Amino acid sequence: MTTLVTGGTGFVGSNLVKALAEKGHEIICFDYVSPDNLVKEFLKPWEQQITFVQGDILNRESIELLVRYKFTKIIHAAVFTGILPEVEQMRSDSIVETNVIGTRNLLELAKLIVPERFVYVSSGAVYGEGDNSKEALKESSVLLPRSLYESTKYASELVTRRYGELHGFETVSVRLGSPYGPMERVTGHRANQSILKELTGKVVRGEPLEVRDRSYARDYTYITDIALGILAILEAPSISFDVYNNSAGVWITLGDIIDRLEDLIPNIEVITVPSKETTVSAMRGPLDVSRLRDDIGYTAKYDLLSGLREYLKWRDDFSYYE
Repeated sequence: MTTLVTGGTGFVGSNLVKALAEKGHEIICFDYVSPDNLVKEFLKPWEQQITFVQGDILNRESIELLVRYKFTKIIHAAVFTGILPEVEQMRSDSIVETNVIGTRNLLELAKLIVPERFVYVSSGAVYGEGDNSKEALKESSVLLPRSLYESTKYASELVTRRYGELHGFETVSVRLGSPYGPMERVTGHRANQSILKELTGKVVRGEPLEVRDRSYARDYTYITDIALGILAILEAPSISFDVYNNSAGVWITLGDIIDRLEDLIPNIEVITVPSKETTVSAMRGPLDVSRLRDDIGYTAKYDLLSGLREYLKWRDDFSYYE
C-alpha cells in the first residue's frame, strides 16, 4: 500500500511519514523543499519505504507528474501556517494561494486517480480564537474563523468535501489540536512555534524558564498522538463523518507544563516575570474527541508528563537545542 503525503518534510508531515512507515506503508513524501539532514536522520530507519519528491503544490504540472507513483491514498498536510500577524499582513496572497489553490490542485489530482481515501489535515483554528472558555469544542460547534489561516483551513475543508461528492472519492478532514514534539522548527511556511518548543529548548540549553501567565491554556497534544490519530482515520475500514477532531482533548495550562518539567528536572530554574500584556489572550477550549474515540476507536496515548519526557529524550538523542 502506497500513500502520498504532501508537506511530508514539515513538523506534522514528517511525523505522519514516520507513523505510516512504522505501519508498513510505502510513502511518497512530496514537499516544496528537499529533506534536510534532520528529516533524513529522523526517518532513516524507514528510508527504503520513502520516496522523496520535491515539487510545488501550486504547480499543476508537478502535481500531475505524481500519478506515476501509483499511490492509493492521499494525506494532504502541506500548508502555510501564516498565523503571526506580521506574516499574515505581508504574505496574505501566499497564505490564500497555498492553502486554498494548493488544496484544489491536490483534489484535481485525486479526481484523476480516485483514491481510496483523501485526508485533509485541517486545524482546530477553524473554531476561532475562543472566549477563554474551558468548554470542549465539538465538530458541530459554531465555527468563527477570522484570520486568513483560519479561514483558508475551513474553506479547504468545504472544497475537499465537495470534490469528493462530485468526483466519487471518499474525503475526510481532521482538525488538529495544539501539537508539540519532535521536528517542530522554523521553516519557510511555518514561523510560529509552540510554547513547549520554547520551554524545552531552554531546558536542554540549561537556561532558566521565564514564566508570565501560568493560566494560559490549550489542548497541547504530543505529535505522535496527532500522527497516529490521522493514521487511524486513514486506515479505518469505514468512516461515519466528514470531519473529526484529533487531540488529547485535555485542557493544559502553562502552570501544568512548568510543574511537569519540574517533575522531570527537579533543579530547573523558574523565574516569574511580570506580564507584558495588558489584556488576557483569547483561548479556545479543548477539542472534543468523542467522535474520534467512538467512531474510529482511537484515543491519545501520551499524557503531558510522558509527552514531555519523550520530547526531551528526542532532543537529547538528536542533539536538537533550538
